[in-house]
Amino acid sequence: MNEKIIREILRTYEKKRDKAIQEQKQRQKEVYTKVPRIKEIDEEISKTGLLISKQILLNPNTYKENVEKIKAKMEELKREKAILMTENNIPLEYLDINYECNKCKDTGFLENGNKCSCLKQELINRAYEMSNLGHVLSKENFQTFNINIFPNEPFENEELTPRQNMMQILNVAEGFVINFNNSNEENLLFYGSTGLGKTFMCNCIAKALLDKGKIVIYQTAFKILEIIGEHKFNRNNSDNTKSEYDLLFDCDLLIIDDLGTELTNSFTNTEIFNIVNSRLIKGKKTIISTNLSPMEIANIYTDRIFSRIFSKFTVLKFYGPDLRWEA
Repeated sequence: MNEKIIREILRTYEKKRDKAIQEQKQRQKEVYTKVPRIKEIDEEISKTGLLISKQILLNPNTYKENVEKIKAKMEELKREKAILMTENNIPLEYLDINYECNKCKDTGFLENGNKCSCLKQELINRAYEMSNLGHVLSKENFQTFNINIFPNEPFENEELTPRQNMMQILNVAEGFVINFNNSNEENLLFYGSTGLGKTFMCNCIAKALLDKGKIVIYQTAFKILEIIGEHKFNRNNSDNTKSEYDLLFDCDLLIIDDLGTELTNSFTNTEIFNIVNSRLIKGKKTIISTNLSPMEIANIYTDRIFSRIFSKFTVLKFYGPDLRWEA
């Protein structure tokens, strides 16, 4: 997960804690006004920790007896406080700090240093929010993938049937997800005509990684160039515009859909190469989906882009009849 995004999320946790503490202080003030003796008790209880530490330092050999007396006094104060609150119809937990998550006390981390389940869920939620995919992934994922929709008869001059071919692609896609954290320089290029499942497979991979809290950005090549143009040529750049641009380079997985549908010229070619190359250098993974054949990619883009893609990407061909599926 991008460090900047994590910092933003942790700032929201800090605000949650501040809000909970402020509300607790307000309730405390209300109770102290109503029952001043409770304030006196709380002040006495807060001093007992110091008294115990002082006894241990001053009397290291005989402190136990005195510490027990202090603890007994503390319990007596707590009982008196509970009685006073009950007599005044104040719930015993009214003065507690009401964190949204009591497991981590709105810090995002457990006592052992591990991420709390609430932070893990927040990271996943943020990843979904940024991915541009939340509305389709409930329908298009590995669990809803149906291999039987692909015909199992020979197709044109291909060695494998469309179903056999898709089974191989599925195995590669699942392996891509399983080994995603490995530094294996694995990137994927899906190519083939429309209606063969390229977008569906991209969505399967995206959901599996989003559910692990990875940042996945899914954009068409056209939209990516639009983001680049906004960043480079719009003088009134907002933080959101810069963030969108930076994520093209920094997200865990970038999915470039419909490569070849954008206007191609020296500028767009350079920008596409810059993104792909920068991510390869950083060890960031990329999936490219296109209706273009390898020969068409070579004809449209520069030799640098062509050689970079085909030397560092696993190339997977989608073929078969046009399914136009909506599974």
